[in-house]
Amino acid sequence: MDTRTGLPVVGMVGGGQLARMTHQAAISLGQSLRVLSVTADDSAALVAADVRIGTHTDLAALREFAKGCEAVTFDHEHVPTEHIEALEADGVKIFPGSKALVFAQDKGLMRERLGALGAPVPRWQRVTTAADIESFAGGSWPVVAKATRGGYDGKGVWMLSSPEQAAELVATGTPLIVEERVPLRRELAALVARSPFGQVAAYPVVETVQQDGICVEVLAPAPGLSESRALEAQQLAIDLANSLGVVGLLAVELFETDDGIVVNELAMRPHNSGHWTIEGARTSQFEQHLRAVLDYPMGSTTLTAPAVVMANVLGGAPGGISIDERLHHLFAAEPGARVHLYGKQVRPGRKIGHVTVLGDDMTSVRARAARAAKWLQEGE
Repeated sequence: MDTRTGLPVVGMVGGGQLARMTHQAAISLGQSLRVLSVTADDSAALVAADVRIGTHTDLAALREFAKGCEAVTFDHEHVPTEHIEALEADGVKIFPGSKALVFAQDKGLMRERLGALGAPVPRWQRVTTAADIESFAGGSWPVVAKATRGGYDGKGVWMLSSPEQAAELVATGTPLIVEERVPLRRELAALVARSPFGQVAAYPVVETVQQDGICVEVLAPAPGLSESRALEAQQLAIDLANSLGVVGLLAVELFETDDGIVVNELAMRPHNSGHWTIEGARTSQFEQHLRAVLDYPMGSTTLTAPAVVMANVLGGAPGGISIDERLHHLFAAEPGARVHLYGKQVRPGRKIGHVTVLGDDMTSVRARAARAAKWLQEGE
């Protein structure tokens, strides 16, 4: 508890852009998010008032960080499961808890649990040898290989097209699962929040557009998605949140196929597919996550406009006009664009911010958002 304000302190492990935007949401609740950051120049550490320097792999640092926190949560899934269990044994309120978060940390355990729950999943298998992968493929290549832990933004995922590629990957020693390549129409995401009390709030289902394994666009609501399919996706996300005991945000990444929806991945934290909610929903995913971990009543998830598009800004080639000049020109040309920059050093392909545009027509809103993101990335 913050003795100055009488309000609870929430600690977030990780100092990335998710913690940065969660801190923004905390301000309107009268709070300042406590952040465990690896360095003082991480994205959230640049803006939060209560920053502790330490790593998520250091149990002593985690224990010190948690002192005085009403709840501790995460902006990534990489905290060792045994460290979370140790904090829980100390009496720290961790959301999501170790028994839930492990299914976002370990893809093999996730697939096993989802299958046991009857959720739609691709055909998959744990593998340890190239022969295992070749047997799984059964002559039908490509297959998708995934590192069981640690992957993100396309990292830790490989499209294997031959036994030779399988052998090369196995030789790295990476623990793996393999999955069939799903014949998808597009990718969707269903985002829900759940409190310890059990209240659940669901956001409109969105379409996510991927490029080189990185999400580049989110369209809300998903264009052309039938009401029945949208309700099916939302109910699936709600059922998973309840069955897994998730507290906080749960993002269910989905493949839409000719035969229905299939679960791709789970994330138990604010998620890139929900950044549009800052301007595009009555309650942002970041405030909703805070409400959930504090067991506050959930906020409204209603859209603020008929069409909302979030476009990620990726680091482009070095050089050209400064980001300040780019912002100046962008705001003159597109005063309705809302820009969020993360305070990160620019590297090609790295997410350094996002742009959100709202309107009445999805086609025009999408074009405006893409143009704005391209200008910030390339300066042209």
